[in-house]
Amino acid sequence: MASDGPAVQGTLDDLGTPLVGVTFVVVDLETTGGSAHDSAITEIGAVKVRGGEVLGEFATLVDPGTPIPPFITVLTGITQQMVVAAPRIGHVLPSFLEFARDAVLVAHNAPFDMGFLKAACAAQERPWPAPPVIDTADLARRLLTRDEVPNCKLSTLARFFRTATEPCHRALSDARATVDVLHGLLERAGAFGVESLEELRSFSRAPTPEQKRKRHLADAVPAAPGVYIFEDSRGEPLYVGKSGRLRTRVKSYFTASETRRGVREMIGIAERVRTIVCASALEAEVRELRLIAAHKPRYNRRSRHPERAVWLKLTPDPFPRLSIVREVRDDGGSYLGPFGSTRVAEEARAAVHDAVPLRQCTQRLTLRVISSGRASTCALAELGRCGAPCEGRQSPEAYSEHAERARAILTGDVRPVVAAARARIERLSEQLRYEEAAAHRDRLAAFVRGAARCQRLTSLAGIAQLVAARPAFDGGWELHVVRHGRLAAAGSVPPHAHPVPYVEALVATAETVRPGLGSVPRASAEEMECVLRWLDTPGVRLVEVDGTWSCPAHGAESVRQWIEDAYRDDSRMVERAGRPMR
Repeated sequence: MASDGPAVQGTLDDLGTPLVGVTFVVVDLETTGGSAHDSAITEIGAVKVRGGEVLGEFATLVDPGTPIPPFITVLTGITQQMVVAAPRIGHVLPSFLEFARDAVLVAHNAPFDMGFLKAACAAQERPWPAPPVIDTADLARRLLTRDEVPNCKLSTLARFFRTATEPCHRALSDARATVDVLHGLLERAGAFGVESLEELRSFSRAPTPEQKRKRHLADAVPAAPGVYIFEDSRGEPLYVGKSGRLRTRVKSYFTASETRRGVREMIGIAERVRTIVCASALEAEVRELRLIAAHKPRYNRRSRHPERAVWLKLTPDPFPRLSIVREVRDDGGSYLGPFGSTRVAEEARAAVHDAVPLRQCTQRLTLRVISSGRASTCALAELGRCGAPCEGRQSPEAYSEHAERARAILTGDVRPVVAAARARIERLSEQLRYEEAAAHRDRLAAFVRGAARCQRLTSLAGIAQLVAARPAFDGGWELHVVRHGRLAAAGSVPPHAHPVPYVEALVATAETVRPGLGSVPRASAEEMECVLRWLDTPGVRLVEVDGTWSCPAHGAESVRQWIEDAYRDDSRMVERAGRPMR
């Protein structure tokens, strides 16, 4: 794959949201008490700011509908006469939510203010928009020391940051003071390398001395999409990751926003950061998977052992059976997989056994073994779940009908398994045996998901060459060449350039990939699924397809959505059952 050439910008998720472009709505409430359950809002004040500039203000008194306690009047100066002509919260709330739409809410002691706003939404049967929330009190505890401020009250912080407005327990004045406190805290957070909203929200405490000491490791990292590798003093990979903007991502490891204990430990061991610039986010994702599988870095927990995948195999014996294996061979057997674990493969096998009465004994069964009487006694035959070929009760011809049916199931037609499972589930449900019905549903789900995955991967693996393009952020195109499911080349087309020469050059220099056996002959299942997800994104254009790209007409994809809907409905029922009655 090409590792140089013009870089394309990553997604906004990779880049983060720069704080300078975030719209904050700093809000403060005055209320009749300290609990949203038995108190009401008397005043709302809010200030909208972005990039240090005030964009607007919102301020109104609110009729709480109940008497204002005398001590609240003393504290805030809001009297009963002041709110008599004020609107009720039902009229104020829509205007405030519109004012704060698409913004990050900021409040001092945010749980208090958010609790009242959520309660007001619930009382009006209005959904809470669930915006991101920043608590300046909590942020101050993380950024300031006791030597600087004795506490994190708004009045204390206002004096420390010398705010232009002095807080006085009136909503708009307190919101204005909180704006200045927020700006002071953002400046302090910037000294710790916090530059995006995501980093600010995950900020927990100051970076460790080791993180500070090793910030220089990020100095030479380019601002491009690619893969980064933390290495120890011997050059052994400790951790492999990917990003659409390498410099921003690597720098985050040396800031307070990185709180994972294992990663902080890794930073202490790391001596260098090696980077591989990639032409696209897909190439970076694939390279990451390959490097993790090849080096198995100790601090990576995901994708380290793709070789542990298992397959369901219909053996090529005279009397075939379903076996769970770790390797696909050219031995005449039929394979379904890969499955992520043996347990899931066993559930899928049980679903097939419920539909087809294959033998479940593990011995190698031949006509000589049967005639000699050395075969074990078949217990399943007494239950009507096996024709007992091991005892000579079933001829090879009769058994071969079951084997062919199982082979058809594994290679594309899942209808027999689905029909058998659904009939059994319905019968058990009618008998109120719900736990057994759920167990059969889980078996069917394991089979359908595994079969759908196998059919998608097998279809992609059968294509000798697929060339696809997607519009890039800079106006050009991302290009990828996929051969037998493996990403063979990645590149890009500059804006306004004719794509044909670039496509031809990329195809000419792409990795040679020969066909192989099974659903994942030349790439891991995770890599192929990355490619399939990219191909399924909006805007992708197929430039060339050398082969047939399709799934079986009666394959697992046709019922997979039904399975997922069944699980979703089940979870909703559980959720509803767990809610308190009103």
